[in-house]
Amino acid sequence: MKFLRIFVGLIVVFALSNTAQAHRFAPSLLKMTETAGHQYNLVWKTPAQATSSIPLQPVWPEQCEVLRVSPAQIEGTGKVFSWLLQCDGLGEDGMVGEKLAVSGLGANQASAMLMIDLLDGRSYQQVLNGERGEFVVPAEPGRGEVVKDYTGLGFEHIWGGFDHLLFVFGLLLLVGGGSRLVWTITSFTVGHSITLSLVTLGYFDYPVAWVEFAIAVSIFVLAVELTRTGKGDMLQRYPWWLAGGFGLLHGMGFAGALVETGLPYENLPLALLFFNVGIEVGQLSFILGALIIWQVLKRVLGERPQRMMPIPVYVLGSLSAMWCIQRGMEALA
Repeated sequence: MKFLRIFVGLIVVFALSNTAQAHRFAPSLLKMTETAGHQYNLVWKTPAQATSSIPLQPVWPEQCEVLRVSPAQIEGTGKVFSWLLQCDGLGEDGMVGEKLAVSGLGANQASAMLMIDLLDGRSYQQVLNGERGEFVVPAEPGRGEVVKDYTGLGFEHIWGGFDHLLFVFGLLLLVGGGSRLVWTITSFTVGHSITLSLVTLGYFDYPVAWVEFAIAVSIFVLAVELTRTGKGDMLQRYPWWLAGGFGLLHGMGFAGALVETGLPYENLPLALLFFNVGIEVGQLSFILGALIIWQVLKRVLGERPQRMMPIPVYVLGSLSAMWCIQRGMEALA
């Protein structure tokens, strides 16, 4: 028990120093809109909290002259900058064939969504990251980019949302494997898919701070339920109701990230579908990894891992309780 208390204490201290990382998916957004011939409005939204001394900065063609700069505005957890560019030196094709980029992505281990809307109706989307920090505007946009980019964003979101992964891990502890796991994860998927779609499509809005608090509460409730293993109560026998209900809350968190990132309205259903696909791929890969690690531990340590099962439950409860306090205070502020 002494080892257990020390282990949980270390986990909590680690989490306290990294609380901002729990469900703080905030890729930057660079949006360029052509407002007149060779004139472009450039909006740059990036997290207010820097992760590196090297700043994230948009880069546009040298031929573009800055006509106007708007002062930075705080919007949620991000800063928003905007410029009006006059690009007469680009030639007849305008931005086609020109390069747009974001510097500092590799140093910050960050990504940025680039969105371009031209006067003739052509639109482009591209995820920029440390490996690909620039984009050359092609003559024609492709839907394949939307599929690839939004699948990647969904995958990045679930793996960047530590609280979401903890909830999925708690469901895994609650039901084990087999068909119960399939039904439970399916219920969670259905739940978060419903609210992800409704919020993204603008059918309703919600107070972000209170939803973040409710997500933390959902993890705490799950941790408490895990201490009742073997009691045979309703949630133990039918865990999919718990998973589906709380999945509705987590879907609002997913939607908030997607709306902040930006959506290609001409390919909205496609982007929404594959963002969700990316979430599911990330979620299933996490579950598969956890099951593989569990099987390896059982082979190496025999029955000892079974006796250590209280450890992840303690961790789950401690972290979620801390998040409940922190997010509750933020919601009341």
